[in-house]
Amino acid sequence: MVPGAHITVMSRVCWLLILILILILIRIPLMARGGPGVQYAGQAGPGRGKHIVLLAGDEEYRSEEGLPMLAKILAARHGFDCTVLFTLNPATGDIDPKCQTNLPGIEALDGADLCVMQLRFRELPDGQMKHFVDYLNSGRPIIALRTSTHAFAYQRNKHSPYAKYDWSSRDWPGGFGKQVLGETWISHHGAHGVQSTRGLIAPAAKDHPVLHGVSDLWWPSDVYSVTSLPANARVLVWGQVLSGMKPDDPPVAGAKNEPLMPVVWVRDYTGDGGKTAKVVVTTAGAAVDLQNEGLRRLLVNACYWTLGLEDKMPPRADVACVGEYKPSFFGFGKSKKGVKPSDLNHE
Repeated sequence: MVPGAHITVMSRVCWLLILILILILIRIPLMARGGPGVQYAGQAGPGRGKHIVLLAGDEEYRSEEGLPMLAKILAARHGFDCTVLFTLNPATGDIDPKCQTNLPGIEALDGADLCVMQLRFRELPDGQMKHFVDYLNSGRPIIALRTSTHAFAYQRNKHSPYAKYDWSSRDWPGGFGKQVLGETWISHHGAHGVQSTRGLIAPAAKDHPVLHGVSDLWWPSDVYSVTSLPANARVLVWGQVLSGMKPDDPPVAGAKNEPLMPVVWVRDYTGDGGKTAKVVVTTAGAAVDLQNEGLRRLLVNACYWTLGLEDKMPPRADVACVGEYKPSFFGFGKSKKGVKPSDLNHE
């Protein structure tokens, strides 16, 4: 053997091992680390050190697909640590959007900096709901998507101390949706599954940080009815009802768009104890809606803004999907069966 050849071979082996280790370390942040949900560790970015908890639990709009994708973008592109929690079948541990009474791991909110939620008619046990309410009253921010206007429905446990959060509450009119977000469930304003939505930026709000770099807003889910918003709500985007399900379909003529309905707004909410939180609400949010780059950028911007990081917000935030994103279309009974949070390791 040529003198020193064995050193060269060993050097190559060492460099190969280092390369493999680097590849592993790159992959680790985008993998679940066990537990009832899935965690994505933040990489480089302005969000380093901030923890976002995302709550997925609706039967129709595939939040169990959309919120993990959003979390991966926030972690990989912007540095936020993200935990995504799901409603789980208590018998199997499978992600089960139809399970209204079990959202394990919600105690992660105790140490969260931001809650992003997409829930629908959940009736969480008191022990789980307490973590959400404690978060709500802490003055920390909330970003609420689509069905979160009717996130809770206390039909079986009407004596719960949290029954007032019911979407149709009379004790706390309109419940969580009306009192915290600004509106509860009213109705579909556009024809569901027939008429899509074009988002029109409110001229007076065009310089709002949540709208930085946002354009070409369109999504397949329809406009929700909004009868009234609180005085401190500021509309950022209006929803124009389109005649079909394509972004270039013309708007519906007549009363459906006169006046336009709010589809994105912001407000402050002061909880029990007097602490005030920033709130961002959008009635968009189906997993297929998040295929729209403008909507993804709006949501990423909202994370920066609610966390007081607008001075670190990129002029045009990188919102490219991490990995393949082919979400299921919305509809009841269309969720993927037999999926556990740990299965998201492989996505």
